[in-house]
Amino acid sequence: MSSLVKNTRMRNIAIIAHVDHGKTTLVDAMFRQSGLIRAGQEIDDRIMDNLELERERGITIAAKNCAVNWKGTKINILDTPGHADFGGEVERALAMVDAALLLVDASEGPLPQTRFVLKKTLEAGLKVIVVINKIDRQDARPNEVLNEIYDLFIDLDATEEQLEFPLIYAIGREGIAQKGLEQRGEDLRPLFDTIVEQVPPPSYDPDEPFQMLVADLGYSDYLGRLAIGRVVNGWARSNDSVVCLDALEQQISLKVSKLQVYEGLKLQETECAEPGDIVVLAGVEEVKIGDTICTHDSPKPLKRIKVEEPTVSMRFTINTSPFAGTEGKYVQASKVGERLFKETLRNVAIQVEDGGDRESFVVKGRGEFQMAILIETMRREGFEFCVGRPEVIYRHRNGATYEPMEHLFVDCKENFIGIVLSGGVSHRHQRYGYHELLLCGV
Repeated sequence: MSSLVKNTRMRNIAIIAHVDHGKTTLVDAMFRQSGLIRAGQEIDDRIMDNLELERERGITIAAKNCAVNWKGTKINILDTPGHADFGGEVERALAMVDAALLLVDASEGPLPQTRFVLKKTLEAGLKVIVVINKIDRQDARPNEVLNEIYDLFIDLDATEEQLEFPLIYAIGREGIAQKGLEQRGEDLRPLFDTIVEQVPPPSYDPDEPFQMLVADLGYSDYLGRLAIGRVVNGWARSNDSVVCLDALEQQISLKVSKLQVYEGLKLQETECAEPGDIVVLAGVEEVKIGDTICTHDSPKPLKRIKVEEPTVSMRFTINTSPFAGTEGKYVQASKVGERLFKETLRNVAIQVEDGGDRESFVVKGRGEFQMAILIETMRREGFEFCVGRPEVIYRHRNGATYEPMEHLFVDCKENFIGIVLSGGVSHRHQRYGYHELLLCGV
């Protein structure tokens, strides 16, 4: 194999953070200052959160792609959810990038979901740029938060290289970034320059033919199913005949009817896409997330995307109450099942099984919040159904029963520690450690 070549015209980066630490607001500012939004043009806040439920709840539910250009370099940006229940979105997003931008609130510091998303990033071996956001808050404590971030990196077994992360301070709402606390910044230029200088350009083998890992799926009424992923090697070209390698490495012949790349929030049609770019292929009806799209002559599979196994399940059945059929348009079990199985095509963290009869389905996921979002989404789409209580998924191996475990981190005042610990006893908790915290009242 020849030595790898770097595509210096491209950068791929994911933005990760705890819920409400300012990811989407920062992306808004990056759009404005990169020239994608005209001066004086009115746009909604948090334009990346384009789902109705995302705007209502003020959180990111699905990972989304966009791109900006800075000094001749294209920067593909993936905005990721900050909740652990949507970990599948984070894991598939990290499969397309070379680094991550970790946002941490200058007052709140690293929180439980910060630990979760950073753990996934470090496990993937990605470089991290730390951004301490909201330094304009009255209760901001950036120096203490920086120490907490170092402690978190060490606790997650970061390498020495990962510990030497670039650091940026920011006020995302005002579109300001700076490399130190002494002098106030004017714009996001320090952030853009740090991304271009510190994020590794995508590498590829010039002797390898076209290879692409499918990390997301979309759908168009005009083009059908869309495969979204990163070009790992070779060039993608419109109207090419390619093959898809599924989980069993079986070959499915495809033809790329349309090739698109990201320009801002929109898709731009192109005749070819270079290695390292994130592209959207149309004409790929049989593709699933994790599949490899490559050439007929050299069908080589890439490492599939793996996500954590589901921990809870819920039973979805048809509505059998006296008021059945009064609210939804789709009440038949076949329609409900079709919609649930369609969800598994786009969400790698969801699994759906037959419920043992023709009127129910067992849906497995990462948590109750993820299930609640799915239920509400289907309700708004016109589906009518009943759901059972969430149940823990047990696994049986070699005659032993295993149950999922979660790590819980509780910050509380010293006089409440006894109550917290006694409450965990009834839930069979195991205590791994205790750290005395200095809590400051505001």
